[in-house]
Amino acid sequence: MGIDLELHSTRPTRNWRKSRATFLRSSYGHGDALADALCSLQLLGVPGRLTAIDPYGDTFMNEQESAVVLQEIQHLRQRCGDERQLAAMDDLAAMLEQCVATPGSCLWFAGD
Repeated sequence: MGIDLELHSTRPTRNWRKSRATFLRSSYGHGDALADALCSLQLLGVPGRLTAIDPYGDTFMNEQESAVVLQEIQHLRQRCGDERQLAAMDDLAAMLEQCVATPGSCLWFAGD
């Protein structure tokens, strides 16, 4: 199980091939660690938008939602269990920052 991240200029279609037209950037290297971290936080009952992400489905966030989630990251980092999860949170923070800085963009959390 893993969660891949893709930043798009607008909300992408769910068809991968067609979604390449709006594709800006991706992060595929920390998918398993990100899913582990989010699932662990969910099991601990940690509240927030980020812990509501479905690791098995698709979740989309626009730049306003990304700004809210970015504020949650520091608190969530403190609850991560290992270096892999911390690296995944740092990578996620970078993607969220780029989403916030790109008007009209959308961050796609693609679960397994």
